[in-house]
Amino acid sequence: MMKPSQDSIQGPGTDKHDDFGHDNEKYQHYDNAPEYEDPFGDEQFAEVKYRTLHWWQCGMIMIAETISLGILSLPSAVATLGMAPAVILIVGLGGLATYTGYVIGQFKLQYPHVHSMADAGEVLLGALWAGAFRHILTFSVMMNTLTDHGTCSIVFGVVGLVVSFVFALPRTLRKVSWFSFASFASIVAAVLITMIAIAIQRPGKGQVDATTKTNLANGFLAVTNIVFAYAGHVAFFGFISEMQIPTDYPKTLYLLQGTDTSMYLVAAVVIYYYGGKDVKSPALSSTSSVTAKLAYGIAIPTIVIAGVINGHVAAKYIYVRLFRGTDHMQKRSLLSIGSWVAITFVLWVIAWIIAEAIPVFNNLLSLITALFASWFTYGLSGIFWLFLNWGRYTLSWRKASLTVLNLVIVGIGGCLCGMGLWVSGKAIHDGSSGASFSCAASE
Repeated sequence: MMKPSQDSIQGPGTDKHDDFGHDNEKYQHYDNAPEYEDPFGDEQFAEVKYRTLHWWQCGMIMIAETISLGILSLPSAVATLGMAPAVILIVGLGGLATYTGYVIGQFKLQYPHVHSMADAGEVLLGALWAGAFRHILTFSVMMNTLTDHGTCSIVFGVVGLVVSFVFALPRTLRKVSWFSFASFASIVAAVLITMIAIAIQRPGKGQVDATTKTNLANGFLAVTNIVFAYAGHVAFFGFISEMQIPTDYPKTLYLLQGTDTSMYLVAAVVIYYYGGKDVKSPALSSTSSVTAKLAYGIAIPTIVIAGVINGHVAAKYIYVRLFRGTDHMQKRSLLSIGSWVAITFVLWVIAWIIAEAIPVFNNLLSLITALFASWFTYGLSGIFWLFLNWGRYTLSWRKASLTVLNLVIVGIGGCLCGMGLWVSGKAIHDGSSGASFSCAASE
């Protein structure tokens, strides 16, 4: 890891700190940065303008990207872990995700050219698209439920691929942002229908276990599903890059975290309370066949749109890498449009291949958490903080406390990665039964 210069960290006002122990002077860095540092360059006369998002639009995109699918696995996690440990984990990991998201914003303001985790890695060392395929799998599960497995699951996966590809074609997040309102309304309505239906049908008979007895593999698999519910951080650098006022990012973050943590807690507890220990994942399948079809039908927008947002962000990372600093970023030329279409299509094909290779919802979530969310949501933010505060770890009791906290966060990321790979690999090995690229109904 390269040592950052002391001037880049401290600035002229080293005595001014925010509540997280960062220098408030950093907030001024973005406005004072040279234009070439911005990933999209000077947009004054650009045909395509990217920095157009208001903070609330960015917040809705983040909510749609984060809440859409993560909430569907939480009731089964509660059933595995028990009510008390699950509630503590949902609230605790939500609070920790708020802090790590804030650190990402601080890092972005200090280094305005950073557009992705890869850019941030170059800053650290001196020199995404994980969300897309889970949505194709959920699309396949949804279609199997709606049609009573009316045709081969691979066909449903291909349909999901085509639909997601078409909706991901706009190049700017502002155009995609309007989809996010439909996505959020869709998941809220679907979860409400599920909660009301399961409260009436009461398959679990209202029996609640404060704690449960489970093995390490199943318990940690449930933990990774809770972590996955907060796995939107990988896209935060890209979202901030397209905000009109990047210093408004904390408001966006608090809107996201307040909304998702409260929704997760209510949905997980209510559905588990009435669904019982056998509650399914995704949670929309926990009710009767008719209700499940209704809930999945209403959830179609969020299943498609949330995947579109993830796919858009992943394609944008590659697109910016290819054309950064050139006129093609801001023009509607054959090369720029053709490249965007080609990148988007290739990524969705790869996403479809992975979704078909791992057709079990919980196992796929666990693998994503181990490979990506462990570091993007938690571990890397600890490293970012340690980098930004290099040489000042023990200046005060607050700095010392935050140093310990961020070292723990790095350790949490490493634990989630190592243990997550083990439990997801074990679950895939034990449970897939050769079902990859099969016409059998996705689970």
